[in-house]
Amino acid sequence: MTAGTTGMGMTGGGMADDGATEGDVTEGGVTVDLDGADGRRHPWTRFVAIGDSFTEGIGDPDETVPGGHRGWADRVAEELGRDVDGFSYANLAIRGRLYRQIIDEQLEPALALAPDLVSFMAGGNDVLRLGDPDEIAVQVDEAVGRLADTGATVVLFTAPDVGSTPVFSLIRGREAIFNENMRAIAVRHGAAVVDMWSLRSLTREGMYAADRLHFSPLGHQTIAAEFLDTLGVEHSIVPADAGEPPQRTWRAARQTDLQWARMHLAPWVMRRLRHQSSGDDLAPKRPEASPVFGMPMPPGSAAPEHE
Repeated sequence: MTAGTTGMGMTGGGMADDGATEGDVTEGGVTVDLDGADGRRHPWTRFVAIGDSFTEGIGDPDETVPGGHRGWADRVAEELGRDVDGFSYANLAIRGRLYRQIIDEQLEPALALAPDLVSFMAGGNDVLRLGDPDEIAVQVDEAVGRLADTGATVVLFTAPDVGSTPVFSLIRGREAIFNENMRAIAVRHGAAVVDMWSLRSLTREGMYAADRLHFSPLGHQTIAAEFLDTLGVEHSIVPADAGEPPQRTWRAARQTDLQWARMHLAPWVMRRLRHQSSGDDLAPKRPEASPVFGMPMPPGSAAPEHE
């Protein structure tokens, strides 16, 4: 394995592979070697997703899928498994997890599943709680290095731009530092980056659930399309159009804000004060790699959707 290249023949970190051959596909700075893919759209056979509520799929409720939430990762797995015999998918993410918990609880199980494609998103909840993005990066860098050393294709994310939101805009500077650190980690380990910060459609109100923290079904659909585009995989997911936000009077907007604060912000703050998490006592929705439309795992995920 050469520097900046994973064992699956993919070069990430925003750098195109100058040695790309006729069987390679380059999209968004990522080169995927399809020579050994037997005519398939991609070379991967096992996808494991690591993270928190973002990866678990909170904000995209669906009672027909394991865990009761679909999300971008399920959508990606559905697309990747559409024409690949034996394709399997595990989702180890649990809502509310901080980056140390994600690494401590999910890294070893993910390695044991021996995936050839891994998504890793950790640190968002820490940044939201004013955590140090540089401190986060040190531990994430080590974890990503272990995943990349297996030869798997690793996919990281930048955080979305929250500058247009009245409360979360306070952490915009920390998010920007977090994002630069993720890009640097990707370059160091040959990972791909799904750049949500530059995905301007994600700044639309309709891309978020009622809690304004998690993505809506439209948001998850858009992220799934961007994930596959980043890997250069042809897919049938149409990026969602959230449209223009509804026009409200100043009074109506303030009433909406007060309702949101009462229903979503206040419970979130109370959990922080009590050192509680909505993910307490929950298990991953897909702890084992299985076909995407396999039997649901019992996650006990009837808890509230908030972090």
